[in-house]
Amino acid sequence: MSDFDVKYVAHLARIALAPGEEERLAAQLGNILGYIEKLKELDVREVEPTAHAVPLINVFRDDEIRPSLTNEEALRNAPSKANGLFLVPKIVE
Repeated sequence: MSDFDVKYVAHLARIALAPGEEERLAAQLGNILGYIEKLKELDVREVEPTAHAVPLINVFRDDEIRPSLTNEEALRNAPSKANGLFLVPKIVE
């Protein structure tokens, strides 16, 4: 399959190719495209589309209300605070 421009593909990928590499890459890309054409011959009407090959399980904990720090506990070691808030230096002028 040679219906693609190797130099154009290399330009899109921001790859500089030596003259010998262009021929080798053209052959490799041709093999890849040929394999894709072969895969298109498969009958996949009975196969359900999936996003992952194996089922994923949510490993996060349940989102439930739990006790947390009080405002006073959170600000206890703050170097600078006022009105229940952390005071930080201004970084944007």
